Amino acid sequence: SETCGFDLSEIEYVRDVEPGEIVILDKDGMRSDRFLPKKQCPPKHCVFEHVYFARPDSRVFGDTVHVVRRKLGRKLAQEHPVAADFVTPIPDSGMSAALGFAEESRIPFEMAFMRNHYVGRTFIQPSQDERSSNVEIKLAVVREVVEGKRVVVVDDSVIRGTTSRSRIRLLRAAGEKEVL
Repeated sequence: SETCGFDLSEIEYVRDVEPGEIVILDKDGMRSDRFLPKKQCPPKHCVFEHVYFARPDSRVFGDTVHVVRRKLGRKLAQEHPVAADFVTPIPDSGMSAALGFAEESRIPFEMAFMRNHYVGRTFIQPSQDERSSNVEIKLAVVREVVEGKRVVVVDDSVIRGTTSRSRIRLLRAAGEKEVL
């Protein structure tokens, strides 16, 4: 579903494969066959592709993921205006939405969390203990950035709340004034 794989292989993105369609590439070129009529298989998109799973540099369902996430952050700022000292993302997938929120609200963007890139996606760990342990290792707070500040934290999604709860607790321990 992502186009970033094409970019790495220098393959030109032409279009998405439609529901009910088979695209065949062979020595004769490219052709398309339908195994179901269009009316029997309307597109059904999973919003989680844009919100969390897909890489920001990919096109999914015809839109660039980074651009969609940034628009979502702008919409969040419109719907929930706040007064704060800065906006920070939960890295990495919250980055684009936090940028959009900061732009729309005119609140400065700052990195309060630093990500350990040796820890992968934590929500797929098999047990809560493993998820919690990996979150503790994955994201650290920069105390000097948050101390005494009102902080807007933008996370892309809350699946189980493991990351959100532990990172808010960490911000409080670092002396933030308010988490919004």
